[in-house]
Amino acid sequence: MRAAGFPGRSGVVSQWAQRRRLAEKAGQNALARTPSARIIARLMTSARDDLTKSEAILAAAIEGNVQDLVVAHENIMEFQSMIRSKAAAKLDAWLEAGKGTLVGSFANGVEKDRAAIRDAIISPWSNGQTEGKITRLKLIKCQTYGRAKIDLLQARLIAAG
Repeated sequence: MRAAGFPGRSGVVSQWAQRRRLAEKAGQNALARTPSARIIARLMTSARDDLTKSEAILAAAIEGNVQDLVVAHENIMEFQSMIRSKAAAKLDAWLEAGKGTLVGSFANGVEKDRAAIRDAIISPWSNGQTEGKITRLKLIKCQTYGRAKIDLLQARLIAAG
């Protein structure tokens, strides 16, 4: 290796090879046991480019064996696309397509609040900033719990705002 121009020690190469073998073995072992529902949900909702090689193999195995999850994944992605592109006209078709799938209970909930969901899709307004401020205030409140110093709380709110 030194003749080829590698300046490091042989121990570095053996450590790298050992880590690589362990990672590949872990990827093979992941297929041997059934993943939890949380892991399956994360794999099915993550972009394929963001997954490791072993996770991508596991996701492909799941998609190959459980067609209902593939349909649910497509419905979820379609719903996200509809929300992001503000395409409220697609809502009725999505509800009909989603009722008989694994996202049926979610589709039923959306159908119960159809008018509110349609308005939320169409509206340019969001309560994201309000929710962020409320979360920040709750965090400050928890951090100062038990301290009855109003001037300290006021100073923290003004400094953080």
